[in-house]
Amino acid sequence: MAGSSEICPALLLIGDGLGDRRVPELGGLTPLEAAHTPTLDALAAEGESGLMDPIGVGIRGGSDTGHLAILGYDPYKYYPGRGPFEALGIGVDVQRGDVAFRCNFSTVDANLTVLDRRAGRITEGTTELAAALNGLQIEDVTCHFKESIAHRAALVFHGPGLGDQVSDVDPHADGATIWEAHSTAENDAASEKTARILNAFVRKSYEILDGHPVNQARRAQGLAPANIALPRGIGKSPDLHPLNEAHGIKSACIVEVGLVKGLGRYLGMTVIDVEGATASLDTDTEAIGRAVVEAFRDHNFVLCNVKGPDVAGHDKNAQGKVQIIEKIDRMIAQILEAMDGKLILMYSGDHSTPVTYGDHTGEPCPILFWGPTVRRDLVTSFGETAASAGGVGRIRGLDVMKILTSYMGVQEKFGA
Repeated sequence: MAGSSEICPALLLIGDGLGDRRVPELGGLTPLEAAHTPTLDALAAEGESGLMDPIGVGIRGGSDTGHLAILGYDPYKYYPGRGPFEALGIGVDVQRGDVAFRCNFSTVDANLTVLDRRAGRITEGTTELAAALNGLQIEDVTCHFKESIAHRAALVFHGPGLGDQVSDVDPHADGATIWEAHSTAENDAASEKTARILNAFVRKSYEILDGHPVNQARRAQGLAPANIALPRGIGKSPDLHPLNEAHGIKSACIVEVGLVKGLGRYLGMTVIDVEGATASLDTDTEAIGRAVVEAFRDHNFVLCNVKGPDVAGHDKNAQGKVQIIEKIDRMIAQILEAMDGKLILMYSGDHSTPVTYGDHTGEPCPILFWGPTVRRDLVTSFGETAASAGGVGRIRGLDVMKILTSYMGVQEKFGA
């Protein structure tokens, strides 16, 4: 049985893509080290720091696999592919046997060469574009398609006999021609069918979107048309044990992107949307902070993800990453003041996205635990270098929930 002391609420705060490498532009510091973070530095001096490998040492994880691991689910066992999380996260039903994809609205030329995988980071008109694709019937499969934030969207194939062992059509690079999907499993008729449907859907998406009024207007304004849908991250609906049952908690999920919202819904968490949360550098961190505090009225565990550090990392925007880290620092101060310090805080990243590389890498993320039950170490500031000397040491993402639930006072004792 868990101890009889009062349960202390916990905030698992993820700065998406937080980890980084030394940046010449920042005098050889990482963005986290260069940022002015008085709150985090004070918490580091009062708490315990270390390094965390979200998946494993040197593994380049994604946001989905990173969050799975940090929440205690081994991604090598439970990861279904990104599509189902993305789809469910934005309200597209994924039923047993369905195959789901995450998608980009992208720009291609007449030869289907990708000119811009994010269609100029389109922010308007995607609802109309998605409606033009939603409900397409290809053979005996219905295609459910819905827009997400900015250039992102989700696609679900609903029909009989579908497999998920299928290659991508998205070449993941500008200047490349889209790929032809094929089954990656030998003699797998179900996956061969999915590949055939997928290729047909992509071609139809170009035929429908290229001349769509939204894209005619974008061309007239000198903007890149969002004239094709590029699916990737195929997967089938996973079977995951609810987080609340696994740990004896009542959890809420306040995140900015459909991918992690979908994971939260699969895990039975209360998913809370925040107006002004844009999943970019202009996101309203004060609104997110208020939502976190409000969530603690009815929950004792909150997962919060702020996407901006990852966006800046992908854009190789060192100053932007510094600035969003500073906004998160102010948000943490806002939350702690409202909670009167009665909170266990874990702050880290779900992966590293160095601005000098522009994509995810395998370096560990700095991690910080702070709260009334957390022991102190000798670290006095928060950053990659300082955290490496902390008392937490170097842990895996799968260790985080064990540490947090112990500090909360909800963990069951192992053994007699």
